[in-house]
Amino acid sequence: MKRHQLILDKLNHEHHVEVSELCEELKVSAVTIRKDLKLLEDKGLLFRTHGGASLENPYITDRPVNEKEKISVSEKSDIAKEAAGLINDNDSIMIASGTTVQQLAKSITNKGSLNVITSSLNVALELLNHHNIQVIQLGGNLRHSSSSVTGHYAQHILEHISCNLLFLGVDGIDLEYGCTTTSLEEALLNQKMMEASQRTIILADSSKFGKKSFGRICGLEQVDQVITDSGVSPNLAKKIRDMGVKLSIV
Repeated sequence: MKRHQLILDKLNHEHHVEVSELCEELKVSAVTIRKDLKLLEDKGLLFRTHGGASLENPYITDRPVNEKEKISVSEKSDIAKEAAGLINDNDSIMIASGTTVQQLAKSITNKGSLNVITSSLNVALELLNHHNIQVIQLGGNLRHSSSSVTGHYAQHILEHISCNLLFLGVDGIDLEYGCTTTSLEEALLNQKMMEASQRTIILADSSKFGKKSFGRICGLEQVDQVITDSGVSPNLAKKIRDMGVKLSIV
């Protein structure tokens, strides 16, 4: 059917489509589009998501950090450099775990003093090269897949800390469901980090959009800014901005 091919062509170009978009472009009802998407999913040509469809399985499984860091390398580097520009001398910042925020640690060039609290061993080790940066490594249960800590001890320390900025990495961003990670314990720690920070900035390459995982961190409207790459579609970008979230595309 011609309509099915048009849907697949759009999906191949944008990687994620929404029912409302397809209704408008193809001049058919939402019921018709949902039937089309179910049929195409049954054929193994796409994955249905909440309100749309994706070429990739929207349900993320945990992968080792050394495997993740080989994905979207240039995009993560550009995102990290943009984020580093938001850090001022003498700030107190928090850096969560993940390969994109690990790139942020490599991009920090501040000459003045900084206080950095982190749950990531890789971030802490990277920042040890800067004698002007005071690093506070959170303690707790070590996750082998992410080289980061979670648990009660890490959460307890955060009750005694206040920061200017939190730089947060996520495994999935779904406009309806929110921001997620593969670990429920890590999601709970990320929530405590948000409570201890004046502003939350998510660093996520465009492949993270339209995906969700096991542990929900927060609704997207609860974050202040998202920094991503140019792979995000204009329609999705508009929806994010309409939610009141600052979106920076590098």
